[in-house]
Order: sequence, then structure tokens, then C-alpha cells
Amino acid sequence: MGALGIEVTIGEVIASLALVTIAVAVSFWRRTGLEGDIAVAVVRSAIQLIAIGYVIQAIFDSDSLLLVFALIAVMVVFGAFTARQRAKRVPKALGPLLIALGVAGATTLGLVVALGIFEPEPRYLVPVGGMVIGNSMTAAAVALNRLGDEIGDRAREIEATLALGASSTVAAAPSLRRALRSGTIALVDSTKTTGLIFFPGTMVGMLIAGADPVDAVRLQLVLLWVLLGSVAISALIATTLAYRGFFTAAHQLREPPQP
Repeated sequence: MGALGIEVTIGEVIASLALVTIAVAVSFWRRTGLEGDIAVAVVRSAIQLIAIGYVIQAIFDSDSLLLVFALIAVMVVFGAFTARQRAKRVPKALGPLLIALGVAGATTLGLVVALGIFEPEPRYLVPVGGMVIGNSMTAAAVALNRLGDEIGDRAREIEATLALGASSTVAAAPSLRRALRSGTIALVDSTKTTGLIFFPGTMVGMLIAGADPVDAVRLQLVLLWVLLGSVAISALIATTLAYRGFFTAAHQLREPPQP
């Protein structure tokens, strides 16, 4: 291991499967039935990470911002479709998700470049973009899932509010607040406990690679705060656009899709 880098051999990767066998053994012992899911997760993670590793290497070699934007666009599309699976009770959720992830990614990356935090180079934009889209996807999915449950559970209350002359925006406001909170609270809580209960992955990776601890902390703080902004943007846009699908143009509540 050098002072500025770390080299992991294939043998070391294979050796780390020993920890996976522990997870499989626990599942088998307690009969949770997760052995198959664990095996699939391990195989998929290996294939996907190896593939994306070669893609990122090609982007770094070409030093093309166009390829960076293309990769982030693919992430946005796949992220939207993935999040859509968790928001099945939300009508026409794909459009709001695409817009939410796209705006969150573009706004966040645009700001970090405009503020001079990162240079407009693939080696910065690709990893940061991946973190932004991934966290934004999770936040939007959780928020829309909660929104669907909220609208379904409060259907009678919402209809009564509409009958009193309120608009759909007013009637849905409590549900939107709870959904937005659900989408952002996980990252907020993890940010609160960073450094006390756990060390984030970026900081751990830099420390293992031999970076100065102060530099690792500074970079991790930047990324944490960048992610807070992107998660808030994504959850806000997704819920703001998606709730309209529950109502007609005449501010009547549609029959919500069943889970």
C-alpha cells in the first residue's frame, strides 16, 4: 500500500467473501430465507461494479464531459424506474421522478462547479454525480411511497376538506409535509451522527488509501452537505409534482391505486 493509494488484489476480494458466508449462515440458522437473496446480491454487485468500473475508466481515459453527462443521464433514468417500483400507489410517478432526479443532479453538480468546490473534470463529477443520484433516488422513492400511503389512509379526511371548498393543494398539504419529512429524515439523522456512531464511506476510503485525516474530514463534510441539498431538492420536486396525480382538474380526489 502506497502513501497516496491502495491496491486490492483479486485474492483479497475473494477472501472478503468469508464475511458473506457469515451472513448466509445467520440466515440459514435463523431460517430467514435470505440465502438466495444474499447470493443474488453478491453476484449482481460484482457484475455491476466490475462493468461500471470499466465504463468509468473509459470516461477517465477520454476525459470527456459529454460522456459524464451521458452516464449521469443513464443513472437518472434507471434511478427513476427503480424508485417507481416503490411508489406503486402514486399515479404517473415516473415523470415526477425523472424531473426530480434530473433537477437534483444538474443543480447540485452545477453548484459545486460554479462555487469552485470541484473542478469540471470526470474524476470529480462521476463519483459525486453517482452519490447525488443514488441518494436522491432513495429520498424520492421513500417520499413518494409515504405520500401514496398518506393519501390512501387520509382519503375521507381529504374528501371532507375538499367538500368544504379547499383546493387540492390545501387538502394534500399535511400529507406532503409528512412525505417530505420521510424522504429526508434518514440522511439528516445519519449526518447528525457522522463521526460519533459511524464513519462515512468516502472518509473511510480516503483514510485507508493513506490520505491525511483532516483532508478526509473536509471532503466528507463537503459531500454530506452536497447530499443534503440534493436529497431535499429531489424529495421536494417529486412530492410537489406527484401529488397532483391524485386529483382531477376539478380538485376531486381520484380513486388511489391499490398497493
